[in-house]
Amino acid sequence: MKNTKKLTILHSNDLHGDFLAEEIDENLVGGISMLSGYVEKVRAEEQNVIYAIAGDMFRGSLIDSEYKGISTIEIMNLLAPDIVTIGNHELDYGIAHLLFLEKCAKFPLINANVYIKTTGARLFTPYKIFEIDDMKILFIGIITEEVMSQARREDLIGTLIDTADAAREVERICNAYRAVDIDFTVLLTHIGFEEDRKLARLLSKDSGVDLILGGHSHTYMQEPWVENGIVIAQAGDGTDQIGHFEIIVDTDLNTIDSFEWKVIPIDDTHCPRNIRLEELIREYKKLTDSKYIRHVTTFHRTLTHPQRNQETEIGNLFADILGNSLGVDVMLLGSGSIRKESLGPIVCYSDLKEIFPYDDGIHLLKVTGGQLRKMLHHMLREESFTGKTEFYQVSKSLRMIYSRSRKKFDEFLFMKDPLEEDRLLTIALQGFHYDNFQEFLGLPLKEVECHQKSRTISSSALDILEEAFSTVAGLDARIEGRITIVE
Repeated sequence: MKNTKKLTILHSNDLHGDFLAEEIDENLVGGISMLSGYVEKVRAEEQNVIYAIAGDMFRGSLIDSEYKGISTIEIMNLLAPDIVTIGNHELDYGIAHLLFLEKCAKFPLINANVYIKTTGARLFTPYKIFEIDDMKILFIGIITEEVMSQARREDLIGTLIDTADAAREVERICNAYRAVDIDFTVLLTHIGFEEDRKLARLLSKDSGVDLILGGHSHTYMQEPWVENGIVIAQAGDGTDQIGHFEIIVDTDLNTIDSFEWKVIPIDDTHCPRNIRLEELIREYKKLTDSKYIRHVTTFHRTLTHPQRNQETEIGNLFADILGNSLGVDVMLLGSGSIRKESLGPIVCYSDLKEIFPYDDGIHLLKVTGGQLRKMLHHMLREESFTGKTEFYQVSKSLRMIYSRSRKKFDEFLFMKDPLEEDRLLTIALQGFHYDNFQEFLGLPLKEVECHQKSRTISSSALDILEEAFSTVAGLDARIEGRITIVE
């Protein structure tokens, strides 16, 4: 007769400061208050419950950015997850600040593979073992270099280079604790669904890993994926839903006997409210509203940014404002810098801060037409269509038609004329993208800076946008075919 026990695992990922409920079709949807209410409801009704968050608690909200994550940690302390791993946006305020925030957290923050380059010492606790109902449940936190771009500004901080190295680290930890008789092993990752699959394939059958709870790619799943015998799940993003596992653990074989998984909508029909959390969020919102709620401009209509990896109305507007203000030939605006899908018609400063939270400096470089073509060809490699790479919104001077099947430009125009290979152009891009130039744009920075040493031409992109919004009435933008993708 098998010895089995039931384990309930709730999981979220990529909350991104999605603290407040929205009213949709007269129903309240999402928000930390009802998310907390659902978690507490399950904890009260079930035994052996663990609630895990797979990274990216930070960013997406003024409440978060105004207090550099301190507000988020306080809110998360009331949400009371049992275990959290770091995501790439946990690094946005710097490693030192994250280590400070870790001290403020009343929950364990784990990561096995971010380390100090000079000593090899890990920065965070790599794993956590829960002892529940005579079971030992091992959680290991993983992030990889691909989602650590922000850390390049921290010269002494690194991570294991790729998913293969992360797999070896996981196996090393599993081997070290095999004698402890671990009943169940979970990887809490922030690397994206496809990398989760790759990681699962790289793990040996003897590793003992049973489940991967992931984040970063914001993947909405109809059912968990099974790769190399390992169950993989992710719960979209934000607080509109939560993943809910009911797992029967075979404690003799230390593996999954069976499981059921569902995505629970966070709304007022399923979830009670946490009034104490609401009061805390309301206090933070009152403070940010008093500082940032002021009218900046009014559009004639709502402008949109539905996807990062395509030309968008907001992307065109922002790229043109920045390019015109700075007087450059081409503005390359990181599409991921735009954090909301719509803006307007009434625009307050708070709206601008939320949609464009990364107030970075802007660098000026000179490139040849041939180099610019290579840079944008690199941007349009196949990974860009699955959301795995950086994408750029471009100013109105450029027009390009790219064939995805033939992997080449059918047309590449500058100021309506074919761009000559040796023509020198001035381009501008944000500091984050300058720091990751070769990875994001496919050319060594020194190859570009041979024309002219780069320099900072603005310390604040947000200041430029606010000035334009405040002084120019009736701003508008349309999709113009600046970046056209054909098969």
